[in-house]
Amino acid sequence: MAPLIITCSITGGQHGKEANPNLPETPQEQAQSTYDAYNAGASLVHIHRRQPENPALDSKKAEEYLEVNRLVREKCPEIIINNTCIGGRLIDTENMTTSELLHASTAAKPEVASIDITSTSQRMHLGARTKEMGGERDAYLKHFDLINNDEDIVELLKEFDQYDIKPEWEMYNLTDIKRLRGIIDKGVVKGPHWCMMLFGGNGVFPNYQAMALAMQMLPPDTIFSTINIGGAHNAMMTQSIIMGNHVRVGLEDVTYYAPHQLVTSNAQLVERAVRIAKELGRPVATPAQAREMLGLGAPRQY
Repeated sequence: MAPLIITCSITGGQHGKEANPNLPETPQEQAQSTYDAYNAGASLVHIHRRQPENPALDSKKAEEYLEVNRLVREKCPEIIINNTCIGGRLIDTENMTTSELLHASTAAKPEVASIDITSTSQRMHLGARTKEMGGERDAYLKHFDLINNDEDIVELLKEFDQYDIKPEWEMYNLTDIKRLRGIIDKGVVKGPHWCMMLFGGNGVFPNYQAMALAMQMLPPDTIFSTINIGGAHNAMMTQSIIMGNHVRVGLEDVTYYAPHQLVTSNAQLVERAVRIAKELGRPVATPAQAREMLGLGAPRQY
């Protein structure tokens, strides 16, 4: 099997320190957390930059993504830097309006950026935040309604080409694979195709059969990684490693290391993935190996 690419999604865009006080929100916290995960064995970092004036919310400014990218590169000279992009448009179901195209991070020139190749309607319970955390608020039910049509994806890919960004395709269900194949057939994106699929949470039902079926459906020239959410994390991560796929870990995906035991750091989650891979006889990819596998060049400087 190919060496295992371990992605670490250090922060996420929904829950924050109210869910786990060890989740990094400031750029300095994110850079240090990435450095620790990098030393533990992560070769790719997935970054959601938070707003400095309200760290409960994702940034909408490229210059803020650029700031955290610079801090990460200073500490981690080889790691692959991936910024969330999402793509598509959020729907305000109360007013029946849509947002502008989501592409805040592209002008920061990440080496890789994520596109949610899906349309989804999610409801997430988010806890209360104290004044000390920033972004003080009561607990509430967040509505996340996203539409991402093929025309917007093709338009977004032109921006990716402009800034030499490799897309990371994030898929929430098996039908998203069909959509990806259709995009590839348009000739607007070249391989190798870096694909992620969610298992658990708001993603695919977490079982072996679903993962095996997804692997059969993937387009040619695909490198496949799994995002393993919540209580399904350990079992599906181990299954993914056994089946020759790659894995994502991090505080975006899990806030508990074990029942009633909070994750202490992103590095702790990377260390567990490395330990499982070694027990199974699977080598862990270095950043240089991951770059070669994904068709990336030398580390981008900021």
